[in-house]
Amino acid sequence: MTDDAATALEPGRQIQTLDELTEEQADAVLTLIEDAARTDGTTAVSEQGRLQLRGGRREGIRHFLLTEKGRLAGYGQLEDTDPVEAPAAELVVHPALRGRGHGRALGSALLAASGKRIRVWAHGGKSAARHLAQVLGLTLFRELRQLRRPLGSDGPPLPEVTLPAGVTVRTFVPGQDDAAWLAVNSAAFAHHPEQGTLTQRDLNDRIAQPWFDPKGFFLAERDGELIGFHWTKVHAEERLGEVYVLGVRPGAQGGGLGKALTAVGLNHLAAAGLPTAMLYVDADNPAALAVYEGLGFSTHEVDLMYRTES
Repeated sequence: MTDDAATALEPGRQIQTLDELTEEQADAVLTLIEDAARTDGTTAVSEQGRLQLRGGRREGIRHFLLTEKGRLAGYGQLEDTDPVEAPAAELVVHPALRGRGHGRALGSALLAASGKRIRVWAHGGKSAARHLAQVLGLTLFRELRQLRRPLGSDGPPLPEVTLPAGVTVRTFVPGQDDAAWLAVNSAAFAHHPEQGTLTQRDLNDRIAQPWFDPKGFFLAERDGELIGFHWTKVHAEERLGEVYVLGVRPGAQGGGLGKALTAVGLNHLAAAGLPTAMLYVDADNPAALAVYEGLGFSTHEVDLMYRTES
């Protein structure tokens, strides 16, 4: 716990600020997130945020537990790991305990802890989240779109795989390809505040997840050197395939490798019997949007990021 005592608010409401969670606390937070997702239709805390609930202390990560009369009513996470960007935050309030000011209390605590310099995700762009952002004095900064397309006969034809000359594709081997993949990922997403900063620990976290399948993690090589990748993910309960991460090393771009790797992954997901594919792309990336729309994707929902004025 970073504070000597919990922050006292209204009678019966407290916020604890912690550097790490116990297994019991992590379980309670995950249950809260899942309860909220069933009501909201979208998850308020990202995959990265959920992975950071376990595994002990992580540099730059703080957890905010809001309790009402001893019951966990809300959760917030502050990630201060980017040397340039303001700290990023996510928060969620249990659906049965909303309308009591808990969201504002959590948001205010996160804002204060960040030094009043913060970026906050509103997954799904819900009206309540937009209102809270306005109350906290935040302005819209980033729009992340979730795109989807059918993979079956009811959708457009799947793209054919046409690899550039000299390029071969194989699947990822954990322990063997880690360092090379991290290097290419970092280079491909050098200006991306989340993806480009992944570490070995972050990769290990994902490899340890039940959904991880190296057969859906494709590496493109030329002359034995890794130049691009397409990591797919399967959301089994939703029967949904995801273009999880797709990257091409700078210098290898512009030759059609990204489109070819997209086709490799989509055909793999379709062969697995999944009816739908999804991916995320920033709204201010018209080139990527045009490519994906040309492959039959369309906008399904939108995540919004708000921030304090610079």
